[in-house]
Amino acid sequence: MNPFESLGLRHDGRSLWVLDQTQLPDAEVWLDGSQPEAMVALIQRLAVRGAPLIGVAAATCLATFAHRGASASECAAACADLRAARPTAVNLMWAMDRMKGSADPVTEAQAIFEEDVRLCEGMARHGAELIQDGEGLLTHCNTGGLATAGIGTALGVIRRAHEQGKRIHVFADETRPLLQGGRLTAWELRKLGIPATLITDSMAALLLRDGSVQRVLVGSDRVAANGDFANKVGTYGLAVQARHHGVPFHPVAPFSTVDLACPDGAAIPIELRAEAEVRGYGALRWAPEGMPTWNPSFDVTPVDLVTSLVLDRGVYTTEELRSGVLARVC
Repeated sequence: MNPFESLGLRHDGRSLWVLDQTQLPDAEVWLDGSQPEAMVALIQRLAVRGAPLIGVAAATCLATFAHRGASASECAAACADLRAARPTAVNLMWAMDRMKGSADPVTEAQAIFEEDVRLCEGMARHGAELIQDGEGLLTHCNTGGLATAGIGTALGVIRRAHEQGKRIHVFADETRPLLQGGRLTAWELRKLGIPATLITDSMAALLLRDGSVQRVLVGSDRVAANGDFANKVGTYGLAVQARHHGVPFHPVAPFSTVDLACPDGAAIPIELRAEAEVRGYGALRWAPEGMPTWNPSFDVTPVDLVTSLVLDRGVYTTEELRSGVLARVC
């Protein structure tokens, strides 16, 4: 295989290495993800995360496994295990289905990586046209280079607007319970030199009320055929708040996140994660031991709360989404 790399993934031609996102921002630790069982574990514990990157990493892992001499039956079993690693992010299923149907998994994995880079550029180009000079932008979770093979989805749009010289300021939700905004988005924004302020999730409504935010941009792990979409839990609340305050709200995703077989948001499976994630973080616990919790990893935002969906193929309004435009462009 040819070497390639992104912010969170490196392939040297024979082995696959991924940046352990659970250790950011304090340590940049690279882990071997060449074996399928290792990659499944890395995906499930969020060392590898972000819907597009999960698909790219799983495809590259499977190609590496085949390149090292795994049999067809071993590859088929590994493909099934990887495909089931996380139930909500449809990019993973999309990538595994492409790998399963390919006669040359090595070439296919390279193509999936390169395609994701192009998709990120398309989203950035279309999305940056929405952003006006001087805007305050609110984002949730992490949607940058750590979540994709390219420059990102929502954060890629923000990055491109910044590179165009637009004077913007980003408000990054901390994104509880696993703090992907506080740990990962803040880390990327600092690296990119984009002016930003970190807030807790519960502070967003005040910024929207006071006029500090003119636009909300978020990512997506699955977009249903009617435009409903699943994203990191807390996104639905932001959409409600943005609508109440008259602030445009835009999910940003590649076409590979669109699931035309899923008619609406009610059909999107939502992953429930470990209760301990809500009681504390890492070694720190702030809730009583054994306190029952509810921990959905995602929520679903209805299309009625979407101002427009930014895809790599264009920007589509609520009315266009309701009319079934996704079936025509994806």
